[in-house]
This record gives sequence, structure tokens and C-alpha cells, in this order.
Amino acid sequence: MSLFRKCASTLCLVTAIAFVPASANASSFIGPLHVTPGPSTVPANGDVNPYGIVVVQKSSGKLIRGHVLISNFNNSANLQGTGTTIVDIAPNGSLNVFAEISAAGLPGPCPGGVGLTTALSVLNNGWVIVGSLPTRDGTSATAKPGCLLVLNNMGKVVETFSGVKWNANINGPWDMTALDFGNFAELFVTNVLNGTVAANGSVVHRGTVVRIIISVPTPSSGKMPQELLRTVVGSGFAERTDPAALVLGPTGLGLSEDGTLYVADTLNNRIASIHDAVLRLSSAGTGHTVSMGSHLNQPLGVTVAPNGNILTVNAGDGNIVEISPSGSQAAVKTIDTSGAGAGTLFGIVLTLDRKGLYFVDDGDNTLDLLH
Repeated sequence: MSLFRKCASTLCLVTAIAFVPASANASSFIGPLHVTPGPSTVPANGDVNPYGIVVVQKSSGKLIRGHVLISNFNNSANLQGTGTTIVDIAPNGSLNVFAEISAAGLPGPCPGGVGLTTALSVLNNGWVIVGSLPTRDGTSATAKPGCLLVLNNMGKVVETFSGVKWNANINGPWDMTALDFGNFAELFVTNVLNGTVAANGSVVHRGTVVRIIISVPTPSSGKMPQELLRTVVGSGFAERTDPAALVLGPTGLGLSEDGTLYVADTLNNRIASIHDAVLRLSSAGTGHTVSMGSHLNQPLGVTVAPNGNILTVNAGDGNIVEISPSGSQAAVKTIDTSGAGAGTLFGIVLTLDRKGLYFVDDGDNTLDLLH
């Protein structure tokens, strides 16, 4: 049984028309792909607004290879920064709740509680790490710094990484990517609450990208991941509060094979690169501009395609854009399946076979496939 139903002809026609041919020096990953709408991401408690997405690479406990984990940002009342669930969607489309997280039961500090963001990673040793940028009532006025929540392979939160220690470098964790070495890992996290709430809608240039190096034991060892080092590798990114999106700032992160970290600079319609992100000991500021404007329209989620091109989805129009490392915008497609367009796309991730992409669509709360 397939995860996705047959592609609707109208939607496939729209995506075909929206495709922009690749330039002569930039082959396209998304060019031949088409969209197939998929199953709902809404669990029994009614959480909506799917944000983070990750494919499980290795089975462990409740984590099953090939399943997709998705974090929800809103509760059933559609209040931003109040979602508490990570759902598991199997290849046959069935949904189970991997974790439902209570602020009252957290084992460590997480200022403000729980509001799960796009920052979601699964490590091969069986740990899930998810960002929390919580609010009390769905408005930016009540947004708090939050934390990274560390869950074991059974979906239980066992520790938190927060800004209470380590020079307060975790402040509104918004997106994340991870480099997994087995017994060690590097987490790259964007932060969007550095002065944004106090600025009351004005743009401030204090968004950061933080690298966190952690030890990664197996859950069966009885030990937990331990922070070893935090380094700010990017800083000065534009950010502001927003009534529709809660907050806008540096969002998606994609790591290339050569250690270059690509960052979606959302407010500047820009993809930036931070070179030597895996090893650097200081901030690269806002990095080097890879591509800016044209088809970029508030880029959010980011990943790197097998051909080395950068893939990002727009908040402004429901499109995915493919960009070569040299900056050429090789292709663009409309992939929003809800028809709402703007404000629907967030997390994207390569499929297990690396031949397509899963993405979440907030317009109809579904997990969809570009293949």
C-alpha cells in the first residue's frame, strides 16, 4: 500500500507549468519531479501547523526506518507556539503519535514551556531533538526563549538544552540540521528571538546560527547526550515579529558535503552560505550571499539535493526553488497542494532513497511528496 494517492491531474499540470528550465551549467533535481498529495498530519489532540520534518534512517525503539516524524507548532485552537506533538507517519500513510510533550513534566529548563518548531532532528543512536519556541496565547508578545528538547527512542523527554546555561545562545530555536558521527554529533540551530519581542515588529539584526557539539550514547547505555561545546557560527541576521507567522528570521539550514552551511535569510529573500561551518571557531556574520531575490520569496525550509544544489521553499508563494552552489536559480515549482499559496510551506527533507522530497503543507495539514 502506497503512502500517497495518485497525483491529481490539475495539480500536476500546475507544477509542470511552473517549472523554470535549468541553466546550461546547473542540472536540476526537482525538474522531472511531480507532486503527490499525502495524508493528514493532525493527531487526535487536534494539533495543526506541521513545521519540522525528518526521515528516520535507523530503527530504534519507537523509531522505525523509513517513517517520517513531524513536529506541530499550533494547538487545536490554531494558536502559534502551543503545539505539543511529534507525529509518526508510516509508508502506508498511517499516523501515530511519537510524543505528546507536557510543559509540566519537562526534566530541565525550557523558558515558556512547549511550542514545537521546525527544528527537528533524529540521530542514528536513537535520540530525537526538537526545538521549542513557546507562547502563552499564540502571539509574539508572549513568546519565550524556549529550548531544545531531547527525547529518547520511546518518545520521552529526558533533558533540555536551553539558554539558561551556555551564555544564553539558545533563544527561540527555529530550525535545525545535524551532522551525525555516531557517538558524536553537531547540531546547527537558528535562533530568532534575540531582541525581536522587545522591538515590537521592527527589524533587528541579531538572529544567530549556533553549532552545538554533543556526545551521543545509545539509549540502552543509560546515559544521555551531553553538550560539549557551543559556538555561534552565524550572527547579525534580520528578524522581527509578525502577526501571521509569529516571527520571521533566519530559518532553514542545509549542510553540504564540503561542510558549507546554507541558511535561509527569510527577511532578505536570500540564501547565505557559511563556509567551514563544521570546524570554525567564530561567527561568519551573515555569511556569503549565494542567491538573492528573483524566485526567492521569504525562503524557509532548506535541504541540499544529491546533486549538490540547494532546495528551499517559499513562505510567500508556495513554491520550491532550486539553486546551484554558484547561485544560479536552476528551477522553481509550485508545490503547495492546498491552493492557499503563501504561508503553507515549512519543512522539507529528502526521501529515504534520496530520489524525492517530503514536505509539509500547512494549508491543509498534510505530508506531501515531490517525486
